Amino acid sequence: MTSSTLNDREALYCLCHVPGFGSATIGSLKDTFGTYLSAWTAKGQEIQKAGILTERRAEVFLKSREQESTWRREFAGLDSKKIRFVAECDPDYPTRFLPYKNRPAALFVKGTLPENEVPAVAIVGARACTEYGKEAAGFYAGELANAGVNVISGMAAGVDGFAHRGAIERGKPTYAVLGCGVNVCYPRENYSIFQAMEENGGILSEFVPGTRPAAMNFPMRNRIISALSDAVIIIEAREKSGSLITADFALEQGKEVFALPGRANDPLSGGCNRLIQGGANMLLHPSDVLEYLGLKYERKLTIHKFSQNRLAKNENLVYASVDSRPRHLEEVAASCGLSMPECMEALLKLELAGLIFGTGNQYYKKAE
Repeated sequence: MTSSTLNDREALYCLCHVPGFGSATIGSLKDTFGTYLSAWTAKGQEIQKAGILTERRAEVFLKSREQESTWRREFAGLDSKKIRFVAECDPDYPTRFLPYKNRPAALFVKGTLPENEVPAVAIVGARACTEYGKEAAGFYAGELANAGVNVISGMAAGVDGFAHRGAIERGKPTYAVLGCGVNVCYPRENYSIFQAMEENGGILSEFVPGTRPAAMNFPMRNRIISALSDAVIIIEAREKSGSLITADFALEQGKEVFALPGRANDPLSGGCNRLIQGGANMLLHPSDVLEYLGLKYERKLTIHKFSQNRLAKNENLVYASVDSRPRHLEEVAASCGLSMPECMEALLKLELAGLIFGTGNQYYKKAE
């Protein structure tokens, strides 16, 4: 061991590698011993007396110190891999984390960190999402990003990936929090997103480089997604979806939660509908979120992707019920004879197609 020349940040890096050590354990050790270095170099008797670790975990900890020289070499080589190590004590550690006891002790970053002063919104949802979910994720992410909001997600398949794409396609930064190492692209289908975020945005993780994705990592990842955000949007989630863990963390952290409504009999909307029933904000338009953030929604002209004669039955009914003067959502639904969820889904698709646009407060009119 060469701990005599170890500094506190290097000691924290080593602690992050100890099997079974998360931010809570590392934080408790620091609180007990005063510094990360003191915790890393504490004698076995001192560790046992502290009562933080079980006998077995203490043995693993002491055994792990044999890897110190290896981990120090890795630490020295992070720059060559374009990976930053951001410790809680560093000036660029996100201030959004500071109010929370379960904040990460350190982050590994490729690209940049989201600026503390810029509004941020998380968009998460089902991996096996529908076309409706894909369109909604990309649409809301793009509109929010265009309004100057940082889009945060988890780069998972489905909603997460389409949310990142929505911001990327607008040329705006977006940030992914991973449940694996920052040098591990998971899933592989999102590799183009992974590369784009290295150049415009960032990839973050509290897990050491090389960590493979594991089910137990994702709930831990979700608390970081919500902590980095001013509000969380849930787009398509089953009633026992992992996305609802993010919503729970957001509520615990005092963040606002928005949910995209769906059909009552659609399992992929069950979680969102339950959230709305429980008091979450119903998401109907980008202005719903922007108004909460104190930002103004400015409609950007879009190219019409579909002509009216290519619309599905429900979209045709809704399109025929909207005219050049703004009409309220309830008025449109009553006019076309559709249920509210069916009407909202059709309105979203028409807005994505550039055939209508929302004027705020659930009013819609035809595009000129």
